Amino acid sequence: MNNQSRSEKKCLSYDVAVIGAGIAGLVAAFELLKQGRRVAIIDSLPRNKIGGQARIAFGGMALIGTPQQKRLCIKDSPEIAYRDWLSFAEFSDNDYWQKAWARHYVERSRADVYDYLIKLGIKFLPAVNWVERGLYRPGNSVPRYHILWGASRSIIDRLKAAIFSFNNQNLQLLTEHKVVEFYKQNGEVKGCISKDLQGNEVTIKADNTIIACGGFSGDLEQVKANWPVDWGSPPKNLLNGSLTSCDGQLHSKVSELGASLTNLKNMWNYAAGVPHHDAQFENEGLSLIPCKSAIWTDHYGQRIGPESLVSGFDTSELCKQISLRKLPHTWQILNMRIAKKEFAISGCDFNPNIRDRNWLGLIKDTFLGSSSLINSMIRFNPHFVSAASLKELISKMANINDGYNIDARLLTRQLREYDSMVAKGEKYWNDDQIRRIIQLRNWPSEKLRTCYPKPIEKDAMLIAIKLNLISRKCLGGMQTNLNSQVLDQSNNPIGGLFAIGEAAGFGGGGMCGKRSLEGTFLSGCILNAHQAARYLAKNT
Repeated sequence: MNNQSRSEKKCLSYDVAVIGAGIAGLVAAFELLKQGRRVAIIDSLPRNKIGGQARIAFGGMALIGTPQQKRLCIKDSPEIAYRDWLSFAEFSDNDYWQKAWARHYVERSRADVYDYLIKLGIKFLPAVNWVERGLYRPGNSVPRYHILWGASRSIIDRLKAAIFSFNNQNLQLLTEHKVVEFYKQNGEVKGCISKDLQGNEVTIKADNTIIACGGFSGDLEQVKANWPVDWGSPPKNLLNGSLTSCDGQLHSKVSELGASLTNLKNMWNYAAGVPHHDAQFENEGLSLIPCKSAIWTDHYGQRIGPESLVSGFDTSELCKQISLRKLPHTWQILNMRIAKKEFAISGCDFNPNIRDRNWLGLIKDTFLGSSSLINSMIRFNPHFVSAASLKELISKMANINDGYNIDARLLTRQLREYDSMVAKGEKYWNDDQIRRIIQLRNWPSEKLRTCYPKPIEKDAMLIAIKLNLISRKCLGGMQTNLNSQVLDQSNNPIGGLFAIGEAAGFGGGGMCGKRSLEGTFLSGCILNAHQAARYLAKNT
């Protein structure tokens, strides 16, 4: 069936078609509507769930030169941030646009993200966290991880309210519609064709089309097919930490148009996932923030080393080390004291104090710790076990160890050797994990979330968590220039076609390189959405 016969079924005409209503798509649509453009937004999710990953994400952003940094006497600058970025990214010689986008990010994150959100009425917490400091390569040399007060859902709520205030003549929102191909006229992209849940087709004609569909991290087969080369073979029991709507189908369609797809084997996965106890789709997982003070072991109970796995330094390296070991799963062993202070799950729904802007609850839990989240997981999630003794804990671990034998003597000996050394006092501490914990605690906001070393076994409640690797984000994608225009294999713009957000690898087909400084995703989406809107304002 040709485009002409399809367009006879139902055809709409707008200035711009925005494919995807995540944070990138919503920012672009909002900026275009403010210009007086007629905009159609197409998204596969229901109206009450639009917002993409940002609707459920935690809401951390890497920002440079903010009032929060200055108040804390953090000396940061675009030059310092760009140096850190290049170190962590490990760009190739061919990553021209990726480097350009990285430079753009460090130079414009204050104006285009921080100031922009403040004008929208969004606030940030006063603390600045220090994440991804680097392990074998330098990462963030200073703290720059800012947390949204209200989580990233607060941005989605503000943008939705602002967008829906425009009259229907300028705005068309097609929810529960999946784009199946691009509409072409005289060999040029002039919009897209979507299908609703009943299979009815709608052609949206538009002079310009912005792709904001996300990546392919919601399709585990594609994640495994693009597994980083230096991580070895992908694990069979990988969990899905993304949205299933992020299936990469439009990546294939764009490639058919001659677009360049770059750095697809760079991805941002996490090392500590557990199956969701209330899963909405197959292999849905929860991404945990690995407890820094927990002992991390393989499926036999052997402590992973000789360098211990500790979060806060290099997330990519954690995933790589676990993937290369070809482990069916790993274990973290801790106690309630550690869990109350350090245990966390990524996402706004597991951080209600921040999501709901509950200052009193946040202060109380930060300084006194909270057992509600870990108790909930122990109660409802089978990957969590607890016990009053180490012997009982190991027995419970064995019951869910997928048929593998846990070496109880080895695990007991290692844990007690660690506890014995800790109990002797600081001058006897000769352990890589403890050294990193002390280094983390030197920064005030990290000290509040990281326990001072104490023996683990002496606690009244011991806890073990069974972990798997979990997918999250694609760091590569559709190649774009600094106008967010999609480029072909010859590095020329494809007329009328733009890509923003994760679809574009957060800018340029992979502006983060091999690793993110963390917090470059939500903010990266906002940055390249602005660039697309600016270009259209000046040139159409």
